[in-house]
Amino acid sequence: MTKETLEKYLEKWRKQLDQLMDAYLALVKGGVKAYKIDDRELTRFDIPTLRKAIDEAEKKIAALEAELEGLKPRKAFGILPRDW
Repeated sequence: MTKETLEKYLEKWRKQLDQLMDAYLALVKGGVKAYKIDDRELTRFDIPTLRKAIDEAEKKIAALEAELEGLKPRKAFGILPRDW
């Protein structure tokens, strides 16, 4: 991806994170019973789902920022202990 494309994705994810955080805070404080983001309406029952979406957005932002800085994405690997 080009630097410009990465910056556009980063900006999109930051805006999405801002919207998610606004919804989360409004629902947690209890000032509202429902919160609307674009065409989605969220209630207090959606708080765990909302928290997962926030975590995902934060991870995506961190990955995009790392890629802009020239760092390679982390690779997951597993170690299987063997009993010989």
